[in-house]
Amino acid sequence: MQKEVSCVEKTKRSARAGAAVAKRPSAPHGKSLGQRIRDHWQLYALLLIPVVLTVIYKYIPMYGIQIAFRDFDASLGFTRSPWVGFAYFRQFFETPTFGRMMKNTILISLYSLLWGFPVPIILSLIINQVRFGRFKRAVQTVLYAPHFISIMVICGMIKIFLSPSGGLLNLLMGTQIDFLTKSEAFRTIYIASGIWQDAGWGCIIYLATLANVDPGLYEAAKIDGASVFQRILHIDIPELLPMAILNLIMAAGGLMNVGFEKVWLLQTDLNMATSDVIAVYVYQQGIERAKYSYSTAVGLFNTAINIVLLVIVNKIASKASDVEFV
Repeated sequence: MQKEVSCVEKTKRSARAGAAVAKRPSAPHGKSLGQRIRDHWQLYALLLIPVVLTVIYKYIPMYGIQIAFRDFDASLGFTRSPWVGFAYFRQFFETPTFGRMMKNTILISLYSLLWGFPVPIILSLIINQVRFGRFKRAVQTVLYAPHFISIMVICGMIKIFLSPSGGLLNLLMGTQIDFLTKSEAFRTIYIASGIWQDAGWGCIIYLATLANVDPGLYEAAKIDGASVFQRILHIDIPELLPMAILNLIMAAGGLMNVGFEKVWLLQTDLNMATSDVIAVYVYQQGIERAKYSYSTAVGLFNTAINIVLLVIVNKIASKASDVEFV
């Protein structure tokens, strides 16, 4: 028992020392910005490329957001189309299916985050304990592979596996159930397939974090008699925590962005009760019915909710830890 306490105390002291170093104020830089650019112009030149691309493809198109507040007519252009203010936002809020779309979008996103977020962390902790190099690489390859399969193929596989006539799941269960027509099964299908596809890819960043852990911490813990579980609990998890919080903040910023493609491909008239989400509605209104102003207003509302959620989660995370994103 004394050895276990010693191991835990050593880990805590190391963590406190690292935090103290991180919080120590850095010395003021004596060079001006112009001097730093001249000294490291190669790095700034490399930085210029993504900045220019971001401005061109992310910020300049924001000029078109104004059509959410106009009755857009392509022949008149952006500025000459009549101004309608928040009329399209009110129209969306008064839509009979507004409540259902909001509920489905939020629930699918929350359940995906709840069930999907811990899986890459758990996988990385397990893989990090594997000591056989070939087996470890083989497992990583098998876990990463589904990420590179297109959504179209994934949905085709889902339909084959869940087919009432000859589907693998029905053969195992001895039934003939068409799961894709069951609204109560849609969320489970969506979330489970998402975990299978992206969990392996998501653990890469955690494995990279664990690869940078000082081996001396593990050796000291072994000498003090710490078990594998204790080393994971007091060394690995504290090392992963900042990266996990950062990923959580980023995931919260996209909480309302339910994947349109998979929902659209798996959606049927019989599962609309749980598959009717905002992303599909924007596509239907904007592309199929050419209601550009209305669909832009709905998309802008969705984005505004994401920004609010991002700020809230970031503030909560910054109070709970030293990690802050915005």
